[in-house]
Amino acid sequence: MRTYRELFGTPEFTPFFLTASTQVAASTASGLALGTLVYAATGSPLLSALSMFGASLAQVAGAAVLLSAADRLPPRLALTGIALVSGLGTAAQALPGLPLWAIFVILLALGMVGSLGGGVRLGLLDEILPENGYVLGRSVLNMSTGAMQICGFALGGVLLTVLSPRGTLVAAAGLYLVAACLARFGLSGRPARAAGRPSVAETLRANGRLWSSPPRRHVYLAMWVPNGLIVGCESLFVAYDPRHAGLLFAFAAFGMLVGDAAIGRLVPHRWRGRLGAPLRLLLAVPYLVLVLEPGLPVALAVVTLASVGYSASLLLQERLVALTPAQARGQALGLGSSGVLTLQGVSAALAGAVAQYTSAGTAMAVMATASVAVTLVLAPRLRHSPEEGAPGAVAAERRNVQGGSPRPR
Repeated sequence: MRTYRELFGTPEFTPFFLTASTQVAASTASGLALGTLVYAATGSPLLSALSMFGASLAQVAGAAVLLSAADRLPPRLALTGIALVSGLGTAAQALPGLPLWAIFVILLALGMVGSLGGGVRLGLLDEILPENGYVLGRSVLNMSTGAMQICGFALGGVLLTVLSPRGTLVAAAGLYLVAACLARFGLSGRPARAAGRPSVAETLRANGRLWSSPPRRHVYLAMWVPNGLIVGCESLFVAYDPRHAGLLFAFAAFGMLVGDAAIGRLVPHRWRGRLGAPLRLLLAVPYLVLVLEPGLPVALAVVTLASVGYSASLLLQERLVALTPAQARGQALGLGSSGVLTLQGVSAALAGAVAQYTSAGTAMAVMATASVAVTLVLAPRLRHSPEEGAPGAVAAERRNVQGGSPRPR
């Protein structure tokens, strides 16, 4: 599968795409509204930031204990339920007179529920598309996420002006309801990918099995660490150039879109196995220039070029899918997403600490150097082995992850 026409001609991909895009727009608009509401009530930048991004921390915790449900619930039911709960929770946050502590309790609860979304969504994408279509489909979702975040912030800004923060929250709740309808009536009813009931114990056991496989473990490390360290660089854009930080973020987003489009649409499958390490190096090496604190044109060129390297994550996800039996792919991909979020948060804090005692440019160079080192260490371990993908290897992986016979699809 090489063209967007083929991709959107695949049954169910269009409603799947619209469901995911609508949820991103709803999440972005509601986050902006909630941050504005909390800041107006408290005057606290910290509480305002936590109200916008605190749900991500809850998602990390939820992914650590709830991810077994990603493969043990019917995908349509799960996606519809997540959208409905998100809409109801967002509407509840708009209630006048709701105490601040209740707003944050709802926020954390929504983050826990939302932690299942990534695993369910990516696992379903793998079912909808043929084997050679995953990278193209995932690249389109990545591009849609960036575009819908821009649209969500724009819509939220307009609604905040026309309505109010609470009115914007109600509108975002309506978008979640639209997403629930798209999932319920646009997607086919499919059985769960794995048998058994979801539980905390099963989540922990399956996470342990996924991590115990050296090939998967190396893929996870390559997904999490180089990416997270460079997000630490991006977290210093404001400190590096307060006047033009928004422009730096915009050019970084543009570079990421270019990379996703190129890998998903233009690069032949036979080349993908060779591009992983070079792309991860591209993600980091340009940032070394910023230790010299060049002017804005050079800085914009640096972040644009480097952000093309984020497309390496598409290749790693494709590799993870190939290394994981179908019955565990939702949890495997969800674990990958939660690890990315965790390392990004940790790296942002680490980069800020380094910049506190040096400078933003120096801290970026330090983080980029660490990213290069990790990529070079992992590169030999990520080379394709002759046995990878052989029937015996796949069967062994299935037994390793599932601990028994797979459920028929």
